[in-house]
Amino acid sequence: MISLVIVDDHPIVRDGLRSLFDADPRFEVIGEAADGGTAIGVVQRLRPDVVLMDLRMPGGGGARAIAELAQRGVPSRVLVLTTYDTDADVLPAIEAGASGYLLKDTPKEELFGAVEEVAQGRSVLAPAVASKLMGSMRRSTNEVLSRREREVLELVAEGSSNRQAAERLFVSEATVKTHLLHIYAKLGVNDRAAAVAVGFSRGYLLPRE
Repeated sequence: MISLVIVDDHPIVRDGLRSLFDADPRFEVIGEAADGGTAIGVVQRLRPDVVLMDLRMPGGGGARAIAELAQRGVPSRVLVLTTYDTDADVLPAIEAGASGYLLKDTPKEELFGAVEEVAQGRSVLAPAVASKLMGSMRRSTNEVLSRREREVLELVAEGSSNRQAAERLFVSEATVKTHLLHIYAKLGVNDRAAAVAVGFSRGYLLPRE
């Protein structure tokens, strides 16, 4: 059984989601919160498998809560469930460490499947969100690597796994994966080995003496 905490500022949305999940024996809703600030305490105390997180909420937004949970090392996976699919919403949530991003018009069975996927450590993106994310990455292809992206690339060159890099940088593993996607897009490569090779050729990485 997958345990859930629902975070949304609208009581009717929380009630509706609770009814949906409580009616299915695969899931158990163990808590709720009406804003991101409250969610941090609730999730840290209950440690659910998955958090269903809205983004735009008075009293504390979802992206900030996701980042704070990751920084505190809370192992719960976060699946964003929101009405908004703009770059200003999608990118901060993914970079903060969200494992998935769905829109509220997602059919019930797709939502259930996404929760199961996220609970098992996989990532899930609504098609419209995936398109926006890829578009943003393509736009950044000609940009130089940021300081954080260089740090991630250096750790990869040293042989660090995503998890090890996340521990070294005090961020979530999902955040490291997002940085790697940006690095691949900017360097025009498809894997870690190629990124390291291009990193050396372009001077982002320096040979050890």
